[in-house]
Amino acid sequence: MRIRWHGQSAYTLTGADQTVAIDPFGDLGALMGGRRRFAYPPVPEHDAHLLLVTHEHLDHNAVEAITGDPHVVRSTAGRFETPAGEVVAIASEHDEQAGTSRGPNTIFVFTLDGVRVCHFGDCGQTALRPEQREAIGPVDLLFLPVGGGPTIGADQAAEITRTLDPRWVVPMHYRTPAIDFLETADAFLALHDTVAETGAEHRLEQDGERATGVLHMAPPDRRD
Repeated sequence: MRIRWHGQSAYTLTGADQTVAIDPFGDLGALMGGRRRFAYPPVPEHDAHLLLVTHEHLDHNAVEAITGDPHVVRSTAGRFETPAGEVVAIASEHDEQAGTSRGPNTIFVFTLDGVRVCHFGDCGQTALRPEQREAIGPVDLLFLPVGGGPTIGADQAAEITRTLDPRWVVPMHYRTPAIDFLETADAFLALHDTVAETGAEHRLEQDGERATGVLHMAPPDRRD
C-alpha cells in the first residue's frame, strides 16, 4: 500500500486494486482572509474508487478534487458496502461538548490490501467511549490528530494509541511550516520509542515487526 499525505487530515491510500481518498481540501488561502496561514497546495485532482469525508469543514470536504466517479461515504455513521469492501463509519464529536461546539465527526474503519485502517478525522472528544472502541475493532494502521486546539492533543492521542494498539500510527492535523495554528507533533512523538521519519509519500511494508511504530510523514511542500 502507498500512503500519500496532502496535509491536515487528507490522504490518498493506493492499494493493489483500489484507491481510497480521505478528507480532501481545496484552495483555502483566500478563505482564511489573512487570519491564519494555510499554505498547503490544494489536493490535486485524482481518481479514486472510494472517497471518505469525516465532517463538513472546508479543509476536509473538497469532494470535487476526487474524480473517477468514486463511491462516497460522507459525514455519516453506519456500515456501508463499497468497491473497497465494508466501511464502518462510527459517530464521534469534534469537541468535548458532545458536538455542540464544532459539530459531529466520523471515525472510518476499512480494510485495504489486508491492512485494517482507521482514520479519526477531527476527533475532539475527551476519550473513546466503550461502544466506539468495540465498533472500531482491531486496527493495523491508525491515522490520528495530535495537534490539539479543535481536536485531541498529544496525551489523548497517545492514550488512544495504547488502547487500539495498532501496528502503525500516523500523526496528522498538527502545526507544520504550511500552517500557523495547532501544536506541532513533537509532544506526541516524544511519547513513543519507535519513530520512522518518511516523506510525504510512503510505501507501507508489512514486515515481521509487531510493536506499535510511529510513521512521521514529512508534510508536502507548502505554497508560498
